Amino acid sequence: MFEDTFAAELATRVGSSVEVATDNNLIEGILSTVTAELVLVIDVSAGYGQNTKLYLSLDSINFIRFLVAA
Repeated sequence: MFEDTFAAELATRVGSSVEVATDNNLIEGILSTVTAELVLVIDVSAGYGQNTKLYLSLDSINFIRFLVAA
C-alpha cells in the first residue's frame, strides 16, 4: 500500500532534480518516469555524450531527496 502512495507522490514531481539512494548506490539526476513498479532517473553528465537512463525498482529505493537549484 505504501508503494502506491509513494509512486503517486513521485509522479507529481516528474521533471525534478533528485538524489536517489539504494543499498549500493547514490544516484543524482532528473526524475523522468514513474510507474507502479519502476522509476526512471536520467543521469545528466556534465560532458558530451549520451545521458544514462537508470531504471530503479520502487522496492530498492531507500530515500529520495529533491534538489533545489542554487
